[in-house]
Amino acid sequence: MGDKMKINAKDYKSNKHRIYLLCGIVCIVVLMVTLIITTSKAKYKTTQSLPLINGTINYDLSDLNLIGAYIQEGEEYKQVNEIPLSGYEFNSEKSYCTVNGENINATINFDIETQTLSVVPLTKKGTKCYLYFDEKSSGSEYILASPNAPTNHTTDWTGKESYYYTGNPDNLVSFAGFYWRIIRINGDGSIRMIYQGVADSPTPDAGNMTGEGTQIGTGQFNSSDDNNMYVGYMYQSRQLHGLQTSSTIKGVLDSWYKNNIANTGFGDYVDGNAGFCGDRRVTSGTGISTSTTYYQPSTRISNSRPSLTCQTEDIYTTSGSGTGNKALTQPIGLISADEAMFAGIPWWANESNTNNYLYTDNSYWTMSPDHFSSSYAYMLLTGSSIGFSSTSYTAGVRPVINIRADVQITGSGTSTDPFIVVGA
Repeated sequence: MGDKMKINAKDYKSNKHRIYLLCGIVCIVVLMVTLIITTSKAKYKTTQSLPLINGTINYDLSDLNLIGAYIQEGEEYKQVNEIPLSGYEFNSEKSYCTVNGENINATINFDIETQTLSVVPLTKKGTKCYLYFDEKSSGSEYILASPNAPTNHTTDWTGKESYYYTGNPDNLVSFAGFYWRIIRINGDGSIRMIYQGVADSPTPDAGNMTGEGTQIGTGQFNSSDDNNMYVGYMYQSRQLHGLQTSSTIKGVLDSWYKNNIANTGFGDYVDGNAGFCGDRRVTSGTGISTSTTYYQPSTRISNSRPSLTCQTEDIYTTSGSGTGNKALTQPIGLISADEAMFAGIPWWANESNTNNYLYTDNSYWTMSPDHFSSSYAYMLLTGSSIGFSSTSYTAGVRPVINIRADVQITGSGTSTDPFIVVGA
């Protein structure tokens, strides 16, 4: 874009089945049997069919012994009257069965989804079983407790601590057929991550780490650049925080999200409440029309003082959210320049950093405005450093989404064992 481009940042988570707590006590001489008890939505009948490996036998439930069920609360367990159907996982090692008060050597399994108990062997009358259930850790808790957890933290716009990655950490995620990098654990516990490439192999190769494969394409932030309003992810004429019209880049991201996340069944894992900050607070000027204006992100970044605070008008969230401007149709956005600097990317005039998980050997858009002057609106971009270009400049597009705090996560974040959203 020639004279329009000031700096090219290229080097940029009841059935309340009554526990008429079952333990079938079935006495079968010699045979080693498996007792299967499956709960139902209705109360138990006087007689219940208990499937056995050698057939089915009717057994009067009033003659059965009770099961003790215990759920974890912190480091302790308490007895409950209902088997938990969500938020817990069965602890087979702690669970046990007894006969006349003495432990028996039995293998116990309970499937919460199918609500099925299996005890092997069960050969003596008078057996009692005690089932223990551990609290499931949320996805964010799992990551924060892992060896590859982010350790740096600062208060974000939720008023709570956000833990962010910096440098070149093991923060890789496999989700929805793509690789992502975790930017931070938001203050509300959701997990913010940036697109890293198509997951087209068992483990990401070098091509997924840098180059054009790390973005969904290139494009303009806005097709026009001759008005302050064009620094908005959404904008409206003569309004500093206008939301009437979607930016060019928002249209690209919305379409990509619908085709690759929402329409493929992965949208249930995405959090629309967490939001994205397109901070349009001004340092000087009005931010209206063609008034020469400098925006607060510009001042913070050029002085190496990033912040994760944001005002409600510029926190882009979906309509069902309890916070933000509730203007998004799709829960997708871009990284902010502040997040890039917290990760370790410097301001262009100071230095550059190619040894950073955000570095892709390309410049790509942030959501943060820089300034308007001399008839041009400028946005901040990032790469090996953070710079700025006019909104009509063509740069890389890297989607950012937030995964719900309560999802289950496995893995360690490395290239050979990335974090994985369970079930996704």
